[in-house]
Amino acid sequence: MDSRRQIPDGNRIRELFFRIIQRPVDLVDCTMDEQDYLLRMYRSAGLLGRIAHDILPSPANERCSEKLREQLRSAQVVANSHERMLRWEVNRIQRAVGHRHSPLILLKGAAYLFLGLPTAKGRLVADIDILVPQEKIDQVERGLLAAGWFTVKLDDYDQKYYREWMHELPPLRHPGRAAVVDVHHTILPPTSRLKPDPKQLFAQAKPLKEHGLAVLGPADMVLHNVVHLFFDGDLQRGLRQLLDLDGMLQHFADADDFWPTLAPRAQALGLARPLHYGLRYCRRWLATPIPEKVIEDVARVGAPPTPVGLLMDILVNAMFHPRLPGERSPAKNAAQFALYVRSHWLRMPPSLLFPHLGRKLLRRWTKPAEA
Repeated sequence: MDSRRQIPDGNRIRELFFRIIQRPVDLVDCTMDEQDYLLRMYRSAGLLGRIAHDILPSPANERCSEKLREQLRSAQVVANSHERMLRWEVNRIQRAVGHRHSPLILLKGAAYLFLGLPTAKGRLVADIDILVPQEKIDQVERGLLAAGWFTVKLDDYDQKYYREWMHELPPLRHPGRAAVVDVHHTILPPTSRLKPDPKQLFAQAKPLKEHGLAVLGPADMVLHNVVHLFFDGDLQRGLRQLLDLDGMLQHFADADDFWPTLAPRAQALGLARPLHYGLRYCRRWLATPIPEKVIEDVARVGAPPTPVGLLMDILVNAMFHPRLPGERSPAKNAAQFALYVRSHWLRMPPSLLFPHLGRKLLRRWTKPAEA
């Protein structure tokens, strides 16, 4: 018998990739060759911990091969260590600066975990993001520096870039710990074309049971996700962010006032366009159940002109198209680059954008190890 491994059909692997995201136990019924491809793809996308979290406690675990079970257990161990790290880092941050400003508003992965959202299970976290009022940000930075954190970006240009043009301090790290702390004073750069009022975000923040901590309101958490997804230059984890959005929408939908207030809140903050994109692609790629009236209400105030919408469909579809292990994908690379440039175009005026991109390209060419 020929024991050589077979190369699975690429189209089937891509179809399985999204089906298993929505129903992870189906991974157990795939062939060994399919599992090998899918495990590598989920690991690359930062999603293997999520898959492991759903399969290992389920009856499907009994049908796993020993090799598959070992891979899933390893992913679960890594995800659990990330969760412990995140909780410890938040505890240390709170100890260092909680007396200077309270409550600290947790963003993104930290917020999902402390709020107990299902999307936090198995999620890998590299950064801890917090939000504080701009008038308190210098005090918070001094507190973190006094407690041992140091600024990661030491270049004079990077310091100027963050402190004058961005919505956050330069990243901070503590010696001996891998996590990076990002301290925000709003959710978009002050140079951005969209300028949500941070006072409105603070006004609707929800305190957590842990004293001195809070999260954004449900609608604002959704809006922060879509802003980060469609205005941030790092698109390598775009699918994970879309899954976070899917998880939040389904979780918050249990509250009677969530859907009726989402579109008005987006309009009040000037974020209807990114919300339109988020809902559109969440439903297209993940079949997220979203009321048709909400889709229509958001599109009415947030949909782009038809040519722009068609171009975004092409770029986003290419970005979310799963890349097979070892596959070269010029279309995906081109889409990611176009969306990267778009995000900077929306975040910075031309007078800042072109010198900034030129400097980044020059740095990449002259210092490849630091790019």
